[in-house]
Amino acid sequence: MSHREQFIWKRSVEICVICYQLTKHFPKSELYGLTNQIRRAAVSVSSNIAEGYGRMYRKEYIRYLRIALGSLRELDTQLIIAKKVGLAEPELFTNAMNEVEEMQKIMVSTLQKLSQ
Repeated sequence: MSHREQFIWKRSVEICVICYQLTKHFPKSELYGLTNQIRRAAVSVSSNIAEGYGRMYRKEYIRYLRIALGSLRELDTQLIIAKKVGLAEPELFTNAMNEVEEMQKIMVSTLQKLSQ
């Protein structure tokens, strides 16, 4: 099985796409600020899931999933800040923030199952 077949990887790629679409609405002055930070954190989630899956040992996979979860929580924080400072219309954040929140639950559950 490839990392591409994993539910959590697919879901994280979708979050990345949602974040790229959202940040297109941000002011150009934020290109090197929160726009860049949000995009990098979103890419980091799926990248770490893929890298961890490619490792030889379960313990390493768990380590990379924890890193991905950290990036997901960074992303959550950055989206909250971007919304609070008004970088786009508030309703544009709803889908991204809901997806990130749901993904956090999935990641925690996955980590708990793998750590048993």
